[in-house]
Amino acid sequence: MGAKFLQFLVLSFSTFLFSTAFTPQDNYLINCGSNAPTVVVDNRHFVSDKGSGYLSEGKSFSLTNPKTSPISPVLYSTARVFTSASSYAFNIKSVGTHLVRLHFSPFSSGNYDLKNGNFDVLANGISLLSNFGANSTVLKEFFLMVDKEELEILFTPASDSSLAYVNAIEVFSAPKDFFIDAAGIALISPDGIQEFKQNVSSQILETVHRINVGGSMLTPFNDTLWRTWIPDEDFLYFKSAAKIARTTDPPNYQPGGATRETAPDNVYMTAQQMNIVNRSLNSLFNITWDFPVRPGEDMHFVRLHFCDIVSVALNTLYFNIYINGVTAYKDVDLSVLALHQLASPYYIDFVVKNAKGSGVVRVSVGPSELSATLRKNALLNGVEIMRMVNFVASPRRSKKKSLWILVGSVIGGIFVLALAVVAILALLKCRKRKPKQKTRRAESAGWTSLRVYGGSSQATASEGTALASPGPYGYFGLKIPFADIQLATNNFDKTLLIGSGGFGMVYKGVLGDNIKVAVKRGMPGSRQGLPEFHTEITVLSKIRHRHLVSLVGYCEEQSEMILVYEYMEKGPLRHHLYGTDLPPLSWKQRLEICIGAARGLHYLHTGSAQGIIHRDIKSTNILLDENYVAKVADFGLSKSGPCLNETHVSTGVKGSFGYLDPEYFRRQQLTDKSDVYSFGVVLFEVLCARPAVDPLLTRDQVNLAEWAMEWQKKGMIEQIVDPHLKDQIKPSSLKIFGETAEKCLAEYGVDRPTMGDVLWNLEYAYQLQTNGRKREEHRPTDVTSDDPRTPMVVPSGRAGIDGNCDDGTSDISTSGVFSQLITNEGR
Repeated sequence: MGAKFLQFLVLSFSTFLFSTAFTPQDNYLINCGSNAPTVVVDNRHFVSDKGSGYLSEGKSFSLTNPKTSPISPVLYSTARVFTSASSYAFNIKSVGTHLVRLHFSPFSSGNYDLKNGNFDVLANGISLLSNFGANSTVLKEFFLMVDKEELEILFTPASDSSLAYVNAIEVFSAPKDFFIDAAGIALISPDGIQEFKQNVSSQILETVHRINVGGSMLTPFNDTLWRTWIPDEDFLYFKSAAKIARTTDPPNYQPGGATRETAPDNVYMTAQQMNIVNRSLNSLFNITWDFPVRPGEDMHFVRLHFCDIVSVALNTLYFNIYINGVTAYKDVDLSVLALHQLASPYYIDFVVKNAKGSGVVRVSVGPSELSATLRKNALLNGVEIMRMVNFVASPRRSKKKSLWILVGSVIGGIFVLALAVVAILALLKCRKRKPKQKTRRAESAGWTSLRVYGGSSQATASEGTALASPGPYGYFGLKIPFADIQLATNNFDKTLLIGSGGFGMVYKGVLGDNIKVAVKRGMPGSRQGLPEFHTEITVLSKIRHRHLVSLVGYCEEQSEMILVYEYMEKGPLRHHLYGTDLPPLSWKQRLEICIGAARGLHYLHTGSAQGIIHRDIKSTNILLDENYVAKVADFGLSKSGPCLNETHVSTGVKGSFGYLDPEYFRRQQLTDKSDVYSFGVVLFEVLCARPAVDPLLTRDQVNLAEWAMEWQKKGMIEQIVDPHLKDQIKPSSLKIFGETAEKCLAEYGVDRPTMGDVLWNLEYAYQLQTNGRKREEHRPTDVTSDDPRTPMVVPSGRAGIDGNCDDGTSDISTSGVFSQLITNEGR
């Protein structure tokens, strides 16, 4: 891992250095509430707002986070708090589009709890945020036109008893022609496509999504405009339809195309392309991404990034672009758009008007009819979606004029209605009855979905689902009436919302007999995730283990797709380690949680002939119930393990940045040892109480696995232990725990322990912590207890777990692939 990550940093740094640096004419970076200037990890200098002249007169004061540590993001250690309307004013040298970033990270200090903040934010009198409040760290980014020599950002508490705050502010001028108004931009609406006749640069745009399609997360260190790009995996509608494309050659920038300020090199060096297994079948399908947005009639600016890194010759790649099912751009030929150059970056802008109530922007790319039979393909490199904050459809008319228009409309409407009634009566008299024809509407106009094997949703609903043995929540796979789910969630009351993800919203609910559940509701009528929905029912209903989150039931009525899971009262493990005000876990609690998660993983790996590889183990996918019992969740990336005569599963690289097995990344060969590596990162995360990757830290601390391994190899792991655990951990217990994590993070899978071995060692560390006595080197052959205080050791291998009647057994189909179990923290 060390050499690989170092190469990644060197490549990223060299890319950053040798790109043409962008120097904004206006560049204000403010660390609010601090007493001294600050340098962040991307080498930018933030100044203190104290005595800077930027802060206007008003009732404000500085607040310091009492819970910060040397590894905490430095920008979030202080805040400027306002008890009355106050503003920052910046002199503008270059009139034009500017980026404004506002950092919010609530914390408690003394009598003040910033989570109670509720306030408005205006820029030169235009509303950016209204009744805003945050429960966790939030970055709000806006593009706005500054057409005068001063920019005032005003913070106003929503009431006399409320307060406003901000941790950091960035204001800097955007590159010239970042938004080009001269070119005609297509307006995509439910009614079709037309020209957007207003200037994009005059709109205030709030960033909603910035996606590096086919690539990993890019931090501000790798972007000349200091932006963050996240992977696209969670937004893919059907993951099997896409295949990652990569190149090591830098983009071939051309005049008139994209620049490094449009998007970083790394965005254009990766892409998703069609995953066509057998081109002779001439398959026609799209790659589709669903991006959640705020429901309503909001207008969005959508920028799609392209770079042909898959073709070997010009004019061989033709594809179509669809947005919300509408053909937005037909027969795209990047060879022409990019001035007859391969691997030349280009972007296309659209304005999208969503249907009323829609909470998703769907982007699809698919092959054009112009493509040769054996060369059909489509690709996408990046996506940016921004909400138009201040969009006004048309100028306001005078009241007098509006009155006459209203009167005329009413009179005309009555006349038209009378004619329509006469016409309808005449038609009914003459019309002959015709038999009704059942038609099936395509999910999206202009494209063909991938075939879903295993029957339709109608068949599944009528035939029902095979039931497993009853557990603590009754029969798994039970079909639950929609009316019962409405009652359980108070008709999907927003106050019961506990999470959201690509599939939809997650609500807390209470079924009959006071059974608490988490209700995951797909967007009604969208049929998004239909194959995954059916897989959850048929596969997860057969899994039963105390340390795996259980499926309670499902509902498929009235175009609804709803999955119901046991409710995990305490939420993700990560929330109890850092980033929240929850009380810190004791070392004994942390050991018990790690042991529980290890048991769940060990069951996945050994509970069937092939076993199941989770592929996305991290602290947000380990959930805790009301008794802090750990359960593994989110099986969206899970894979069946290798057959008995195989050593690995060959598959595309999936997982989360910071937890990914380096051997799997290099060779694309998946084994259960990949889960072991990820679990090793979690062990250090539990010990050190910090994220797996924190780009705001110094370079040697960015990657937790790298940093912790250095201290472990020096025999000084106690130096980086969570300060809350000081004097709690017995040295013998810490020694075993640290050695276990170190073995999990071995460079090669063959050198890593099995989950059974990891479990053995964690229970040993627990025993040393609780009674201080070393145990005999004896491994029992069955599972006899669920209590961490009683060592439960299972030998490694592919044997099923049958000794514990509480855990049950699994008859998982080895070809099944789990779909997402959405938690509050997305991947």
